[in-house]
Amino acid sequence: MKATGFISLWTLVSLPCGQLANPAEHEDVVKHAIKLHRGKGAVITQRKQWVLESCRKLSGLLRQKNVVLNKLKNAIRAVEKDAGLSDEEKLFQVHTFEIFQKELNESENSVFQAIHGLQRALQGDYKDVVNMKESSRQRLEALREAAIKEEMEYIELLAAEKHQVEALKNMQHQNKSLSMLDEILEDVRKAADRLEEEIEEHAFDDNKSVRGVNFEAVLRVEEDEANSKINASKREVEDDLGLSMLIDSQNNQYILTKPRDSTIPRADHHFIKDIVTIGMLSLPCGWLCTTIGLPTMFGYVICGVLLGPSGLNSIKSIVQVETLGEFGVFFTLFLVGLEFSPERLRKVWKISLQGPCYMTVLMIAFGLLWGHLLQIRPTQSVFISTCLSLSSTPLVSRFLAGSARGDKEGDIDYSSVLLGMLVMQDVQLGLFIAVMPTLIQAGVSTYSSIFKEILRILILIGQILFSLAAVFLLCLVIKTYLIGPYYRKLHAESKGNKEILILGITAFIFLMLTITELLDVSMELGCFLAGALISSQGHMVTEEIMSCIEPIRDFLAIIFFASIGLHVFPTFVIYELTVLLFLTLSVVIMKFVLAVLVLSLILPKTSQYIKWIVSAGLAQVSEFSFVLGSRARRAGIISREVYLLILSVTTLSLLLAPALWRAAIMKCVPRPERRSSI
Repeated sequence: MKATGFISLWTLVSLPCGQLANPAEHEDVVKHAIKLHRGKGAVITQRKQWVLESCRKLSGLLRQKNVVLNKLKNAIRAVEKDAGLSDEEKLFQVHTFEIFQKELNESENSVFQAIHGLQRALQGDYKDVVNMKESSRQRLEALREAAIKEEMEYIELLAAEKHQVEALKNMQHQNKSLSMLDEILEDVRKAADRLEEEIEEHAFDDNKSVRGVNFEAVLRVEEDEANSKINASKREVEDDLGLSMLIDSQNNQYILTKPRDSTIPRADHHFIKDIVTIGMLSLPCGWLCTTIGLPTMFGYVICGVLLGPSGLNSIKSIVQVETLGEFGVFFTLFLVGLEFSPERLRKVWKISLQGPCYMTVLMIAFGLLWGHLLQIRPTQSVFISTCLSLSSTPLVSRFLAGSARGDKEGDIDYSSVLLGMLVMQDVQLGLFIAVMPTLIQAGVSTYSSIFKEILRILILIGQILFSLAAVFLLCLVIKTYLIGPYYRKLHAESKGNKEILILGITAFIFLMLTITELLDVSMELGCFLAGALISSQGHMVTEEIMSCIEPIRDFLAIIFFASIGLHVFPTFVIYELTVLLFLTLSVVIMKFVLAVLVLSLILPKTSQYIKWIVSAGLAQVSEFSFVLGSRARRAGIISREVYLLILSVTTLSLLLAPALWRAAIMKCVPRPERRSSI
């Protein structure tokens, strides 16, 4: 209690005492402070004496600081006028004096900021949580600013030290003659300094004042080695290379993306270890699934579960693994397009366009109905329904790998219809991602602005349709004039060297991907169209390119399906198994029934038998619901519980997909063709 009284008195007296001119005013302040704190267990005379001594000390420190500042100013003027010093020595000494001046001023500011903070806290209400939260936020901002200033001061000290070293070198060079080797090394040193200055980006200084940039406190964590003595030198090297991990207050982990010194090569060893671990564990997991009759992709998903946050938690670079896995999707869709010729696309384009649109509209209608009955917000109902209406293109592509492409002469084969509808769903995915900001605003809008939101959505739809028309027009130009000469040139240059062919095809995939991305259409559509354009060159071209790209696709697909396993949480599924099984079966049955209903209306009578196979291929939820769900959760459209339900339902539906697919194949495909289809 006594200490508390002293602090309160210090708060009331210290702020004005630096400005008081005579002891009489000090005495008045002391009497007022003692009157306020009378009866709190401390002797009044002791309080009075302590306050007076504190004021004298603070006043003395402030006077001493002013004297030192005047001396520093005189010293700076003397150094600048000293003709016996070189420019480097003058720069170093002046820089050192200025840093000391900043140190004195910042120390004084820190004292008075602390006094203001304590005074504000004493004047506040300890029962008011909002007030305490605001005080905490202000203290946090002050600490962040202080940390930034201290960091800048440390950088200035490093620069001053560098100037000192240069001044000493110049003095040594003046006192002795340099050899030829020393002169060469000195020139190299100066060239290296110029190179560092040219390539260095002042990203921190350039971005700290940008709107929307916040200062955050982070932890820097070094690699946890068992034997610290043996690996001490290794950690010092890693510290210099900037390979340690940063963790912010929200438990997000960061790694280096671009170093300050770009002349030194660096490698993210965490990412390397993660890829090596996934590659080694995927083999036994895939082999086990093959043994029990499941597709190998589920073994890769199990691999991700075992290594992910719900298992051993050994994957450190989760974002990097998922990014690499996205290339598995790109190459998978390219091979799908390679097998899906433009002739088949023209044959089923009406079905591919109408089917997914009707299914999405029906899913949203059912979602709004159930949302109304369960009192769920319309924006949340629309989002969940749209997520569940999408189906997995990579999964179905693996189902169709090596399957039969037609059954009867003149009939529409199920693979063409299924792939066409999946590609259209990928287009819808790009459209939905573009509409998501509007959906977020609609969640907080009033009824008076609903018309504006609907108009904005219609404008976005028009933009997407225009982009699609531009993409297909560009594809027509490429197919007519460019793709033939381009492939012939690649084929001629790659005789005896497949490297040029692989690089040329990969560059073409990335070009189409970039074009569709710039036109605000999904990147997956660009990969599919790249394969379809190359397939127009004939069967021999398709076979040659497929033999080169398939090994790359297989490895990247392993990473992709393992990355899906990183978001599967078995403990949550076990806790809510009954609810999740009911929801998953409801979603699968609803999608299957809706697909059968829609296909019954749009398929020709001679091809009605394929509606069961196509519906079975669409009766699961796309892995892209993970991406949409994460974005919606960050935007506040859905809650954490709904997000986990979407993840779990998606995972269980993907696990049920092979069984439903086999049942449909056994029912609809003739016996000689079943083996290749399954």
